[in-house]
Amino acid sequence: MQPRTAHPLFLLGILLSFASTPASAQTAKPIPLLQAVPQPHDQISFQRDGLEIARYHFAPTLQRPFVFPLIGPSGRPVTRMGHPHDPVGHSHHNSCWISHNDVNGVSFWADRGTNTGRILHQRIERLEDSDDTAAVLALNHWVDKNGKVLLIERRRTAVQPLPGGESLLTIDLQLEPREKEATLGKTPFGIFAVRVTKTMGIHDGGGSIRNSAGNVDEQGENGCFWKAAKWCDYSGPVTAKATEGVTLLDHPTNPNHPSVFHVRADGWMGSSLTFDGPRVIAIGKPLQLRYGVYIHAGKPSLAALEQRWETFAKTAPFDFTVKRK
Repeated sequence: MQPRTAHPLFLLGILLSFASTPASAQTAKPIPLLQAVPQPHDQISFQRDGLEIARYHFAPTLQRPFVFPLIGPSGRPVTRMGHPHDPVGHSHHNSCWISHNDVNGVSFWADRGTNTGRILHQRIERLEDSDDTAAVLALNHWVDKNGKVLLIERRRTAVQPLPGGESLLTIDLQLEPREKEATLGKTPFGIFAVRVTKTMGIHDGGGSIRNSAGNVDEQGENGCFWKAAKWCDYSGPVTAKATEGVTLLDHPTNPNHPSVFHVRADGWMGSSLTFDGPRVIAIGKPLQLRYGVYIHAGKPSLAALEQRWETFAKTAPFDFTVKRK
């Protein structure tokens, strides 16, 4: 019996199957868990496995760049824009934002007034994607009403995944004067703040405020208002069945650590960099700051929040001097 010979069409099919397999398939890079994905209208979506957990806004029409929303483990926002009862007068409450009420006499805190400035985006210097971190490195200018640059700011906004759908937002800042030294005046307003959703507030929802010093809620002898702390937490309901929160973390390398917190029962809290007095930034000696926001499920114990701060405190500030590709 003669051996059977493969049909020519069969051999052709095998060859075509090999040819149809892209050579790049064997060398394709893995898809990172965390990605910083550009969006229309000057926005960048921070995504975890394809789902958004935060969004960075930097359009030239804005008073300042900001992050909105921050999304909790339930998939719902834990921050909002503006005051629930005064959205116009408090339009400067931009979810999670950087600003200051007095830079050489100019207010970067307010949106309106006779002497207000703007924090203007200049360029994106780097986008980072990985399994551990997604980040945006941006250059901003703090300009007065006449367009004069008072401060040059480099900002790295990064997100990291945590177990249970929780996440950590970290903001590193470098501030340096353009022409002459800059003075950040004494004020409780600035430099880093967060406004939580209406339902998480105390006045309009079922929220609560706690800090590392053991203070609770806003006012009173044991209130959190204008108290120094390593961290301050705002937790409250986001649905009828789910409680979530945000913890503002002050890094120990910040010059005024532990920071005084300006925190209110109507749903916002901020780290006050110059509450105790003015701070001068000299030419050639930039000010560097590092803050974190822990976005969490439930209402963690004080011990759990302290452990989260301790982990954050061990992290090194971002090195803005390193040249990156």
